[in-house]
Amino acid sequence: MSVLKNPLNAYREVSVRTATQGKLIVMLYDEAVKQLDMAVSLLNANTRHLDKVHNSLIKTQDIITELMAGLDFDRGGEIARNLMSLYVFFNEKIREGNLKKDPEPLIQVRAFVADLRSAWIQIANSRVEELPASRPGVNIAG
Repeated sequence: MSVLKNPLNAYREVSVRTATQGKLIVMLYDEAVKQLDMAVSLLNANTRHLDKVHNSLIKTQDIITELMAGLDFDRGGEIARNLMSLYVFFNEKIREGNLKKDPEPLIQVRAFVADLRSAWIQIANSRVEELPASRPGVNIAG
């Protein structure tokens, strides 16, 4: 069984499955910051591994797209609309940085993402009693 072969992956899977919605959002922002940092670092080092830069930026765009998909416009109202605008802007800047292999737009996005991450940490910490995020799947309770 793969879980026994890699306890770190098992730990990560359990962390995601038991995380609150706020914590999941923070985890997404964490990974976006990590991927942007990796891409900027590689670009600043004038790497020949542009495929690694590209892959990091595609992962970041996938994360931003996941954040977009999770927006609730009914409950979130203007905040959700503003976040959507920001996420669209982020993806445009990431695309620009990827096409031009320019770290500047990526640094700009990274700063915004880090600020949003900080805000979500405060939100997640203020909701101590929050239940784990609902996930699609089979209801074994019947």
